[in-house]
Amino acid sequence: MPGISFGREMGGDAKRFASRVDDALLGQDVYGPVGLFEASAAEQGPRGCGSVECTGGWTRPWRSKKRPIFEGHWGCSGRCVLAMVRAAMRRETGDRRAVTETAGSHRHRVPLGLVMLAQGWITHPQLKAALQAQRQSGSGRIGDWLVSECGLEAEQVTRGLSVQWSCPVLSTEGFSAQAMALVMPQRFVQEFGMVPLRVAGGRLLYLGCDDRLNASVAYAVEQMTGLKVESGLVDGVQLTAAKANLLNADAVQTNLEAVADEDSLAARMTAILEHRQPLAARLVRLHQYYWLRLWLESGTRGLAGSLPRSTEDMQDCLFTVGSAA
Repeated sequence: MPGISFGREMGGDAKRFASRVDDALLGQDVYGPVGLFEASAAEQGPRGCGSVECTGGWTRPWRSKKRPIFEGHWGCSGRCVLAMVRAAMRRETGDRRAVTETAGSHRHRVPLGLVMLAQGWITHPQLKAALQAQRQSGSGRIGDWLVSECGLEAEQVTRGLSVQWSCPVLSTEGFSAQAMALVMPQRFVQEFGMVPLRVAGGRLLYLGCDDRLNASVAYAVEQMTGLKVESGLVDGVQLTAAKANLLNADAVQTNLEAVADEDSLAARMTAILEHRQPLAARLVRLHQYYWLRLWLESGTRGLAGSLPRSTEDMQDCLFTVGSAA
């Protein structure tokens, strides 16, 4: 079949197809697990390739018609896969900026001590004693000093933090370390302090922390899993135990690499996609990390969103760029 030109003489169907692919690559389409795994050549239009820069035809004799698949689209050549990766990187740079700005608008919160005082959970003398102990020590959180100096229960401090952050208090009931170890790389759990707790109804993923929320982590996990993420506070003792169990469980194989610049990053991710030939792949940025997850064979997706069924035939690749390395 001859190649189809998408030049200045595009017909109506070709124009609509090109516009739809461009929107998808720039992140305008709603991402979900079905789109990640089940995009077909028919859905992508007459050309099959997901790159808007493609100049090839239906296929090439040395290429598989099915792989690699990146974010629901097949790349017919290394050049096309590279174009798709670069478009995803541009999208993630914009998404990260938007999330950072949103999180930054909520940084100025009423201090925890004043929140608890207003709720009637502590008295003025108790707050004064805790603040004095904190100043003399030069370290420590006010909640910890309220517990150690004023005899408050840790659960009371957690309730105060939930009011301060306007979020629910969660428990570790129903937590499965092995299942939750598949949600995100263990490095993120260690570095950002957010622990996946459980999936409810096959659609809602709960993330827990002990003292403050991280909107960027919640957003990244939501984009990668296709699940709605709800963040909340967990009692410190419970969360510490859950975190330890999760870090001892089998996780998806993770490779961490540092690259010089974004051009090198795009080339490296393209090389991995070309070599591993995944059935599905997705890119998300979280703070200084670019997180590329690969589903290498069929049957890797579990019952909830795009969470893996097991560690088998899965791979996570984490990248840092330049000074972020």
